[in-house]
Amino acid sequence: MTQTPATPVAKPVPAATIMLLRDGPQGMEVFMVVRHHQIDFASGALVFPGGKTDPQDSDPRVLARLSPYANANEIQSVLRASAIREAFEESGILLARDSNGAAVQPGPQLDTWRNKLNDKSGTLGDMIEQASLTLATDDLVHYSHWITPEFMPKRFDTHFYLARVPAGQVADHDGHENVDSVWITPQQVIEDAQAKRRTVIFPTLSNVVRLAQFTSVAQAFEVIGRTPVVPILPWMEKRDDGRYVCITKDAGFTLTESRASMDRA
Repeated sequence: MTQTPATPVAKPVPAATIMLLRDGPQGMEVFMVVRHHQIDFASGALVFPGGKTDPQDSDPRVLARLSPYANANEIQSVLRASAIREAFEESGILLARDSNGAAVQPGPQLDTWRNKLNDKSGTLGDMIEQASLTLATDDLVHYSHWITPEFMPKRFDTHFYLARVPAGQVADHDGHENVDSVWITPQQVIEDAQAKRRTVIFPTLSNVVRLAQFTSVAQAFEVIGRTPVVPILPWMEKRDDGRYVCITKDAGFTLTESRASMDRA
């Protein structure tokens, strides 16, 4: 009897995401974007700015202009550079310092570079070199590490970071990959997801539920900054009432399972 060959497991692609935070009138807020419906991953969903790493993130010009951060290594340096680039492309927020060590201020030059990165007419290394910038990698706090389940055809190895929005900079979606954006409290995200007013995929929602325990940006930074990051690889469980996506219960998350929206045979 001929056996059907097992479907090979897709290799996860390195990716990085930034959870941009600010203190608002109703408590701590996070900046989130809505994916374009034609995007092949999380289309139409409310997500954090981010995406897969790119060769430009490991440009020697980039890696030579990173601010020192704790426990630095080449992999984390590339991921942090990628996270900052993706956040800039998708939100317009640039976590970088000028030649005087001051946070970059908004202006026409930033808009020009954002457009160049988005239309591929310029690279992160070009921007850093020409504007004499240093990427503020020390302003990022490593929040979580999620790996797409092995049963998925497209997989990502994604690191999530927290970051404060620099004073004076204004976040806005790019209008291409993302069609809308919002500053929103974690609790409102949870309520909107439960009421089905917004589409929020399980990894995003689990990260938001964890974030909801904090009342301020300072508290989130203080607690997460001393919490080890445990890699999370979700798996699928078949139960009497359907299939559930699950994660380990020792990674510091309270939302550890979710019923799959579509049952699989």
